[in-house]
Amino acid sequence: MSDQPRRGRRPAGHSTRRTVLEAARAEFDERGYEAVSVRGVARRAGVDPGTVRHWFAGKTELLAATLGLTDIDPSAITRSAAEGPVEDLGERLVRAVVRAWDADGGATVRMVVPAIMADPGLRTLLQRFLGAEVLGPIVRRLDVSDAELRTTLAGSQVAGLMMLRYVVGVEPLASLPADELAPLVGPTLQRYLTGDLDATTAR
Repeated sequence: MSDQPRRGRRPAGHSTRRTVLEAARAEFDERGYEAVSVRGVARRAGVDPGTVRHWFAGKTELLAATLGLTDIDPSAITRSAAEGPVEDLGERLVRAVVRAWDADGGATVRMVVPAIMADPGLRTLLQRFLGAEVLGPIVRRLDVSDAELRTTLAGSQVAGLMMLRYVVGVEPLASLPADELAPLVGPTLQRYLTGDLDATTAR
């Protein structure tokens, strides 16, 4: 029997989903995020594009699932937070992120972070995902020359918050409600996003 994957539509089962994810990871590794398409992933997996879309709406969802993010879409969170006045984007972003990751008590963060840190390939994919889909909407919303620097500085603050809240579990940060936490952390993000940055740092 041939080891080549069968062409055509496969039953939408767990093994098919795993095959699609394996093909997606290989495509992302070899081609980079921007060059990957659902059709290319389907071709590599030996299925129809419709079978891929049965599981994933597009390549953003494919990459998120490859990273282990199945129930939370970080890209959707930042796109939603980016809507509205830039002047309070920091607080809005903290509130949106904390509410989303609180939904499962931080279980996804605790599962995904060690897996990504242990896998150099996943770390590379995460960098691409963060740049294109998570930080990208905020960069575009700021629309200033140093938007990428500002956004990554804000992202570093959010990453630290998530580590202490969900992975390490430092109190009282770990149990502070989102509506109380956002006004405390939001101004720090806001300074990164719209405040004055030291000239030597912003070069």
